[in-house]
Amino acid sequence: MKTDRVPILIAALVLAGMLASCQKAYHEETEKYIFVASNINLPYWQEAQAGFNDSGHGLGVKVEFTGPASYSPEEQLEAFRQAVAAKPAGILVAPARPDLFNQDIDAAVQAGIPVICMDSDAPESKRILFIGTDNVHAGMESGRRMAEMLKGKGEIVLITIPGQLNLEQRRQGVEEVFKKSLGLKITKVIDDKGDPRVANDAISKMLETKAQIDGILCLEASGGAGAAEAAHRLNMDGKIPIVAMDKSPDTLDWISRGSISATVAQKSYTMAFYGLRFLDDLHHNIVHEFKDWKTAPVSPLPANVDTGTAIVDQSNLAAFQAAVAERSKPL
Repeated sequence: MKTDRVPILIAALVLAGMLASCQKAYHEETEKYIFVASNINLPYWQEAQAGFNDSGHGLGVKVEFTGPASYSPEEQLEAFRQAVAAKPAGILVAPARPDLFNQDIDAAVQAGIPVICMDSDAPESKRILFIGTDNVHAGMESGRRMAEMLKGKGEIVLITIPGQLNLEQRRQGVEEVFKKSLGLKITKVIDDKGDPRVANDAISKMLETKAQIDGILCLEASGGAGAAEAAHRLNMDGKIPIVAMDKSPDTLDWISRGSISATVAQKSYTMAFYGLRFLDDLHHNIVHEFKDWKTAPVSPLPANVDTGTAIVDQSNLAAFQAAVAERSKPL
């Protein structure tokens, strides 16, 4: 007797669907991850927010992006404490000053909340891992580009935020390169506090007083645009090499206009995207080397994840500007 297989197949599919609907969802409806940035108004962190949001959308989890509206380690620490109090499934944080955060990070991990540091590390804390740039290498890339443009000789103005660990590591990289070019010297250090207006004012004053500046090297995201604006206002576009950091729209625009020579671009989108994936893996104990990450003698995940850097100049500018424009489109 010939059997009609179609009704049997349909019944099997319906039964499979019913069984699947009875299983517990992988992600709970209340599952939420929080990202605590150091300055939410900077394009660098807005790019990171886009990566965090995209990753959360792909996983089907709730996400929250928070932090101070200007550079303020104390306000960021308070935002971190509020995040811990909310008892999320995990926290991604970029501690502006690790010494302030160590104790609170340890307390969060002790309470069972996985904490991952992104962009800037707190290596003395119990954070699970660090994902971001090898900052010594990033500094070396900056120093090499400046050394090439000045042919190994000149007085350099450094724009940074003294005391911030990742920026101190970049300075270390710059100085390692400059040791090999004895004609290159850092003669002035400007603390722009993460504000392009501060960099603008400081560089403007130096240019107006005819101070010796052979090159301007920026170790954080705001200084390049501030220095470029100062040079432009005084009709000095391209006359002093400027090596910036990161790829904010303003920085890319100044490259296109010839005021910034190059920038060392980090991958903040990538850091945040995979930072959330790592948090999700920890929360669900996906890596089964040990029974539970909370009681494991060592983290089952990599200790450090280097997301790399890229040099952006006029030769490859168009590709980076296209990527920025694409991210600006609504989902």
